[in-house]
Amino acid sequence: MIAKEVFDGVFRVNGKLATVNLVQGEKVYGEELVKADGKEYRLWNPYRSKLAAAILKGMKHMQIKKGSKVLYLGAATGTTCSHISDIISTEGELYCVEISERSVRDLIKVCEKRENMLPILENARNVEKYAEEVGNADVMYQDIAARDQAQMLIENSRFIAKGSYAYVAIKSQSISVSKNPKVVYKEFLKAVSGTFEVVETMDLMPFDRMHLFAVLKKR
Repeated sequence: MIAKEVFDGVFRVNGKLATVNLVQGEKVYGEELVKADGKEYRLWNPYRSKLAAAILKGMKHMQIKKGSKVLYLGAATGTTCSHISDIISTEGELYCVEISERSVRDLIKVCEKRENMLPILENARNVEKYAEEVGNADVMYQDIAARDQAQMLIENSRFIAKGSYAYVAIKSQSISVSKNPKVVYKEFLKAVSGTFEVVETMDLMPFDRMHLFAVLKKR
């Protein structure tokens, strides 16, 4: 097998998306492990990760790279987080904020084997609760199901500097079930426009329904 680098730390192995496994021999969510060029790769399932889906849908701007300090809002059980952990490697740091105690229990198991990941059981609205712990970040990632998703993104933008990137999975059905998803996406991007400029967006079909993935740059 031959691995071709797509972005820093992101590869295609026999046409499938993958990251170099930071913890040899360990799986996180049942993903396939493959060997290529003397390294172990974890195949990255786009049906389980919106970031993987966005990359496959043609995302051009990837600022999550080796050594990055990333704030992840809505870490869930750590599926996408684990691949970001692979990408940033031992030189990077990943702060994983998750509100669900049940999800955090699984997330902690992932973090225990990955020293660059720190689980934070907290509501992403309560920025002050983890502000000192996080400090400043290079990149922000948000995947949260909430009506006030845009406001949470704005409030957490304090952690990244002007010109830094935020990656957001906008969940139309969590914001409004009565509005057309395209209207929801437009309103979301307008709501955050004072803080962020839109770099690119992509619909995640067929990997995820009613989600728009947005790459934003802090003003």
